[in-house]
Amino acid sequence: MWHSYMNGLMVAAGLIMAIGTQNAFVLAQSLRREHHLPVAALCVLCDAVLVTLGVFGLANVLVHSPLLLSVARWGGAAFLLWYGAQALRRACSRQSLQQGQHSGQRSRRAVLLSALAVTLLNPHVYLDTVLLIGSLGAQQAEPGAYVAGAASASLLWFFTLALGAAWLAPWLARPATWRLLDLMVAVMMFAVAAQLIVA
Repeated sequence: MWHSYMNGLMVAAGLIMAIGTQNAFVLAQSLRREHHLPVAALCVLCDAVLVTLGVFGLANVLVHSPLLLSVARWGGAAFLLWYGAQALRRACSRQSLQQGQHSGQRSRRAVLLSALAVTLLNPHVYLDTVLLIGSLGAQQAEPGAYVAGAASASLLWFFTLALGAAWLAPWLARPATWRLLDLMVAVMMFAVAAQLIVA
């Protein structure tokens, strides 16, 4: 049991910690202190559900359905381009993190819907979480323990990211720093979208 748990923990940790759209979104929300803990909780929940589905069968369905993979690919690319454009627009504005906290803060519902879109419209989440992590988990002696290990990695990572970034927010609340972060987010979103389009 513990062997399967540790396998899930290590495999998921290695994939989750890679810089990606979901991590960039959690980091940005945490620096804004804009519903960052519910966002982290939603990301953990989505990862746990997707790993569970992958371990217990969805990986096989996606592998044998080119239509679903194609829909995920093009829908994800369109969303990433839109989100990157929004980040680029913010990078070109003169708003600081402090100003963002007091004006124009989005509702919790709007932020969680954006987090859900960043998570579920990104095809990499299906390739990494469902197919890769899921197919490895399906081969474990204790698949349930493997799922628990993967969920633990997600829990530790996203809440560390959310709490750590929020704690550093006062030091990062300079307009130049915030514009640089948004620029990096935009570049990352455009790069991932380009990979999907040319793949």
